[in-house]
Amino acid sequence: MTDRTTREERFAQGLEVLRSVDGEVGQRVIDSLADISPEMGHQIVAWGFGEIYSRPELQPRDRQLVTLGMLTALGGCEPQLEVHINAALNVGLTPQQIVEALLHSAGYCGFPRALNATFVAKKVFDERGLLPVDQQQPTPRENPPNSA
Repeated sequence: MTDRTTREERFAQGLEVLRSVDGEVGQRVIDSLADISPEMGHQIVAWGFGEIYSRPELQPRDRQLVTLGMLTALGGCEPQLEVHINAALNVGLTPQQIVEALLHSAGYCGFPRALNATFVAKKVFDERGLLPVDQQQPTPRENPPNSA
């Protein structure tokens, strides 16, 4: 099987997806690489967005949930979390859903990393005028699930 798209076509497709998901924030990341590693910028757009994000098996909001969980678990990815929390809002996740995803991650990667991610979310929400985040208390379940 041969790849029938050119390097430029993959970049163009990726740029369209990048703009729809990340908006101007994503473009700023790519622009910031121009004087140090334009190839890194090209690969993020062409491969990351043109090949991976554009796949139809997951919706953009689901991809962002996965991305938020992974960046939180990795730790040390606060600048990337900022971009992807903005993207998560852009593709339809609510602040409450983002906060819940970050809370959920604490059980798998620890409170320090979940806290760091939550403070990044707070910064993004503040910049977008979305604070305070209204959190409802969970209602008890009669038969809670038995899986983690």
